[in-house]
Amino acid sequence: MTKTRRTVSRLYLALIFLFLYAPIFVMIAFSFNDSKSRANWTGFTFKWYRELFHNDLIMQSLFNTLLVAVCASLLATLIGTIACFGIVRMRKYTRRTIENLTYVPIINPEIVTGVSLMLLFVIFNRLFRFPFGFVSVLFAHVTFCLPYVILSVLPKMRQADYSLVEAAQDLGCTHLQALRKVLVPEILPGIITGALISFTYSLDDFVISYFTNGSTFQTLPITIFSMTRKKVTPQINALSAIIFVIVLAVLIFMNISEAKQLKNHKQRR
Repeated sequence: MTKTRRTVSRLYLALIFLFLYAPIFVMIAFSFNDSKSRANWTGFTFKWYRELFHNDLIMQSLFNTLLVAVCASLLATLIGTIACFGIVRMRKYTRRTIENLTYVPIINPEIVTGVSLMLLFVIFNRLFRFPFGFVSVLFAHVTFCLPYVILSVLPKMRQADYSLVEAAQDLGCTHLQALRKVLVPEILPGIITGALISFTYSLDDFVISYFTNGSTFQTLPITIFSMTRKKVTPQINALSAIIFVIVLAVLIFMNISEAKQLKNHKQRR
């Protein structure tokens, strides 16, 4: 009976993974299809990858997307980490209120956030000539990435041993040196997690970017959406395949690095 349950559970797990990853592998396969058809295989080719790197619109949109994602994740991580230093020192009820308010941008539908930010930027544009484009998209992305950083860093901040900070100060470190050399390395996993989540969400965002991008700045999701009104070319399949392989490689590298760190930590004990 136990063996049958194991077989059924493994089969069930295999079906789930097949359901999740089969469309991605089909997309990757058809990025090498000689024809534009998404149903008939006519031959193997790399021409869509060559054309992809010569498509100025897609390359510019990809650059814009990566630029916004990097800048937004760095700013959100910096602001969110500094905010966590203040939140852990607040009084109990004030801290709970701030933490509950942090959940609002996450629970709030993206279309509501996008429209509200668009209206805010329109007001800023009339009052202060606030530019729509890279700046507006960057501000919007920092806004919705910030809660994820706080929620990633705050638990690590609570687990930190503040007696070590006090001990470092007793041994001659200034307050800033103790924070930088003692506390920050202790909460670094939370900071890295928040930065990666922010980068991923910024890279993937469409709705908020659509409402705040203006007419002169396009991210990759917006460019792909505009292409769907006519026909999506196999170049998008090629680009998606490249992104998937890069993300998979980063994930494997991170898992190997964590496994080595855990092994070294056990050997030291």
